[in-house]
Amino acid sequence: MQPTWEPASGSGAALIQELSLTLYIGCALIFVFVMVLLARAVFSGPRTVRPRRWLAGGGLVFPGVVLSLLLVYSLAVSGALANFSGQGLFRFLLDCISGSSRSLAASAERPLRVEVTGRQWWWQVRYIEDGGGFELANEIRLPVGRPIDLVLVTDDVIHSFWVPALAGKVDMIPGRVNRLTLKSDVPGEFLGNCAEYCGGQHALMRLLVVVEPEADFARWREEQSRPASAPDDEFLALGRDAFFRARCGECHTVRGTSATGKEGPDLTHIGSRKTLGAAVLDNHIGTLGGWIAGTQAVKPGSLMPDTRSLNGRELRALSAWLENLK
Repeated sequence: MQPTWEPASGSGAALIQELSLTLYIGCALIFVFVMVLLARAVFSGPRTVRPRRWLAGGGLVFPGVVLSLLLVYSLAVSGALANFSGQGLFRFLLDCISGSSRSLAASAERPLRVEVTGRQWWWQVRYIEDGGGFELANEIRLPVGRPIDLVLVTDDVIHSFWVPALAGKVDMIPGRVNRLTLKSDVPGEFLGNCAEYCGGQHALMRLLVVVEPEADFARWREEQSRPASAPDDEFLALGRDAFFRARCGECHTVRGTSATGKEGPDLTHIGSRKTLGAAVLDNHIGTLGGWIAGTQAVKPGSLMPDTRSLNGRELRALSAWLENLK
């Protein structure tokens, strides 16, 4: 998992880090100030003290001013995280004071909407679009500089969605719907994880967030919306037939075929994904074959059983067909 002290520029994690640093530095300065007063009281000579002045200044005015400033500042952070104007904390604070934050939020481009469902132990990701959408697993993509609105739910136990470099943690509780906005001003790949113990393979419930230029994202989005392409040679056709002979379609969906299973991830464009098994393995023909044949060796207790009904050639053909689904 990526460390929390390396947030992506323009992300919610960067705003949270700014708030944290402000609080840490402010507390340190106050502590030093109090220690200086204490040292002066201990080591200086006797002097006349005016109790009312110290009580009024140190007990009312000073904490009142400091706490009021921190309250306004933290509210500005909350507003920036909720509205995601992308202008930075202090810019947003000035906008709050001037009353112009609503216009900033209104002028921002409509965020993409993605539903993320926590399962044991993988992430179901569904892009919600007018007239439909598409589904993938354990990978979220978004364009640089554009926010994406996540709808977070769970289908079994409590999970917690956390991508340290992009945002704070948000719990996923059965029967409740929570929301989170992701945004980054820089491209890159950011690793996330479930941050709430959810069973035996909790540590291997990861996901990858890919931030890419708008043109690349638009191309990927268009490709994901299409159904799977038909195999164009005999070996790939053998792999497709092996998929159905092994009854994989009872748990997995491949749009454009008769496979409509809902228990496991949608495999329509699995070849375009960067990882397998909830970001446990890199995705290529070798790991595809290993994952299909020995799932329980990689992630014991997962719902997908080891596939023993295919011979070596059929397994290689199935792996090649899945890798070709891009």
